[in-house]
Amino acid sequence: MIGLAGSQSGWPTRAHPAFRTHTHVLYTGARRMPSPMETLMSGPWPWWLAGPVIGLFVPALLLVGNKVFGVSPNLRHLCSALLPGGVEHFCYDWKQSGLWNLIFVGGTCLGGFVATQMGTPHDIGISEETRVALMALGIHDFSGLGPKEVFSWSALLTVRGFVSVVVGGFLVGFGTAYAGGCTSGHAISGLADRQLPSLIAVVGFFAGGLVGTFLVLPLIY
Repeated sequence: MIGLAGSQSGWPTRAHPAFRTHTHVLYTGARRMPSPMETLMSGPWPWWLAGPVIGLFVPALLLVGNKVFGVSPNLRHLCSALLPGGVEHFCYDWKQSGLWNLIFVGGTCLGGFVATQMGTPHDIGISEETRVALMALGIHDFSGLGPKEVFSWSALLTVRGFVSVVVGGFLVGFGTAYAGGCTSGHAISGLADRQLPSLIAVVGFFAGGLVGTFLVLPLIY
């Protein structure tokens, strides 16, 4: 007995449309499911996962290595390693006290690079009210991790770009050294250790952010 396309067995041959449809279903159904690691790398982590991971890293680092979590000390470690210049503040054994921290920051940069290469690009989620306020200041590009009207080489040559990046960067560096720590050191480690200076520093961080948002930005933009 002749089959659908002349096959004596009754099964469709490769030339028959039914064969191609059946094969397509097989290949589509056999598509490999992404692994949990690929799923985590393909998008931003939810707050209920990223928050506890960051929070638990502080006591884990303290219990395992007797180290206090912080990023800003690496600026001093880099100066000590690369160009101490005979300054007493930079003349110390940076390998013993800060090598682990430099490796941590290097891993942070490497992890961010790998995440951008493996994952899909994500825009920063901001509210519609914030978009309207930024558009009133002349910022219209909301793609990527930061507006190109501020964070680009061409914008750096403008007054507002220079003030935002160069002057702002200097104030961040000076304030970090003056306060004895950055947001990670005070807001994460310091508050976890119930340090009053860290609480005062965190209040200053938020107060400075409000002043910059509602007073400084409208002046330079």
